Amino acid sequence: MNNQLSNRINSVTPSATLEMAAKARELRASGKDIIGLSLGEPDFNTPDYIKDAAIQAVNDGYNSYTPVDGYVELKDAIITKFKRDNNLSYDRSQIVVSTGAKQALYNVAQVVLNKGDEVILPCPYWVSYSDIVKLADGVPIEVATALEDDFKMTAAQLEAAITPKTKMLWYSSPCNPSGSIYSKTELRALADVLQKHPQIIVVSDEIYEHINYGVTAHASMAEFEDMYDRTVTVNGVAKAFAMTGWRIGYIGAPTFIARACNKLQGQVTSGANCIAQRAVITALTESPKRIEYMVNEFKERRKLILELLNDIDGFKCNEPEGAFYVYPDVTAYFGKILNGTKINNASDFAMYLLEHANVATVTGDAFGNGNCIRISYAASVKEIKEAIARIKSVIS
Repeated sequence: MNNQLSNRINSVTPSATLEMAAKARELRASGKDIIGLSLGEPDFNTPDYIKDAAIQAVNDGYNSYTPVDGYVELKDAIITKFKRDNNLSYDRSQIVVSTGAKQALYNVAQVVLNKGDEVILPCPYWVSYSDIVKLADGVPIEVATALEDDFKMTAAQLEAAITPKTKMLWYSSPCNPSGSIYSKTELRALADVLQKHPQIIVVSDEIYEHINYGVTAHASMAEFEDMYDRTVTVNGVAKAFAMTGWRIGYIGAPTFIARACNKLQGQVTSGANCIAQRAVITALTESPKRIEYMVNEFKERRKLILELLNDIDGFKCNEPEGAFYVYPDVTAYFGKILNGTKINNASDFAMYLLEHANVATVTGDAFGNGNCIRISYAASVKEIKEAIARIKSVIS
């Protein structure tokens, strides 16, 4: 019955990460011992001090509709966080709280893009960027990056990708899926190119900001005075605070974009969950040092998984500086036959690992880079060791 659905929805690709997670759940339900390294979800519990704030909100009677753009107290906490962590000064009119950072990104695309507007996406990019752009009738323009460059786009590549139709640049730092972090110097080089093209608006996705292993300091494009009025800074609490299911994201943006997002959201979801918002006030007000224990554990897991993967012939890895993913190049297996299965591409390879090793990963095709697969190390040390041992056994 697809002919009765809109062309818009028929053009959308299902989220590869969610699709792989669903397949893994189906296989588990059928009795298979599946290790899931596909979802970008911390395996920690939400910290107790945040849960206590949510419980207090329930007891205090928070159960009513919330302001479309968020509680004033939460907006103030976000303003404080931006100033403390990013040296960014926003006022309340520039903040919009949404049901997750994904909705925040969707809002921005819908209020900025017109049909045919081009959006530059350095590859690899988070799986939903391309389809969110398409849903706004925009045109994703993929810019390939190399493992040898830590999957970061250069100023020259940005300049070459810009056309008269370019309306936006979207990137994440730390990057999902590569874990790469743009330094302030690298961002300044990109900003210098953008100065020649004042029509381009930048979306800086900083959801993994606090999961940084200390090699490259976090930097925000909006820190540059000449980019502040053209940059939308997107963040949220899902990753660093282990709050994926709480569904709270937010933006700091030029006022005209923030007001437009508020207008759109008022016709779609209205305000985000009241209890979650009250908990996030506490999450953002408290020092980021309170979540360092999770970052330190991720750092140890990163060391472990890189050691294990680098011991497998055919896996080529760089060292991610943030987030909790590795993004190995697996092209050495393309064209080979493993246990009777021909591996033509990264999608074949990821499916092979699911079916033969009982390990769920995600194809790099979903991130705009078909040479790699994404492996999440937001899993226990025991699971990581077992998963990589299984992978090694089925491809040796």
